[in-house]
Amino acid sequence: MGVTGKLEVEVDIKCHGDLFHELFGKKPHHLPNITPDKVHICNAHEGDFGKPGSVISWDYTLDGKKCVAKEIVEAIDEENKSVRFKIIEGDLLKEFKCLTISVHVIPRGEETAVKWLAEFEKIADDGPYPTKIMDFCISITKDIEDHHLKA
Repeated sequence: MGVTGKLEVEVDIKCHGDLFHELFGKKPHHLPNITPDKVHICNAHEGDFGKPGSVISWDYTLDGKKCVAKEIVEAIDEENKSVRFKIIEGDLLKEFKCLTISVHVIPRGEETAVKWLAEFEKIADDGPYPTKIMDFCISITKDIEDHHLKA
């Protein structure tokens, strides 16, 4: 058994949380238009966007490197405004035996918090933690906020 853990960050945004949740829950294929320097392609590989059990494939740039990923949508919770993805193929699985990313939108009066959670098991005990992935998620969150505030 390797090193397992959770890494969590929260980012406060000024745009409406429903827009953010809808983007990840139902319209992730819009991300390449919002943050094209980070997310290049998002396709439904199996199933439909917005449906648990669907498989989504991504082409993206992480830490200056072109990467690919395939993930299954494990859960979409409309009431609690959360989406959970499990990585099933791609570059991230070169460093992690398993990796699940969750995004949860939390209304807080004037602002909204976006909570990202990475649950992981490392392949090598001395391997990296998913900090680059969390930095990527924070950056995408800010890009989405900027996009919606300009609209």
